[in-house]
Amino acid sequence: MSIRNILFAVAFGIVSLTAARAEGLRPMAGKSIDLGGVSGIAYYTVERDGFHVVATLAQGEAGTPVRVVSVLAPGQRVVLSTPQQADAIEISRKGDSVLVRKANAASN
Repeated sequence: MSIRNILFAVAFGIVSLTAARAEGLRPMAGKSIDLGGVSGIAYYTVERDGFHVVATLAQGEAGTPVRVVSVLAPGQRVVLSTPQQADAIEISRKGDSVLVRKANAASN
């Protein structure tokens, strides 16, 4: 088994063991992300300078994983999208909550 497959197995294991609350994501709780042919997981940690959001994405089984890290202050967001997929995923911070949802066209 390759290192990439091991990382995804561990990540999806974390996702299956931790459930996201209806109002958002808990710290260190993984959330699946699907952008069509590109998919992966996102989680966040609480740090002094803000919430550190980490998303790891790859295209299919053979794609090279890409990690995106963003530090969100209250009211900030990050949008993940691909040119081939009409939908986008928005990760936003509302106070002490982090929300992961499909982004609407107006917010892109």
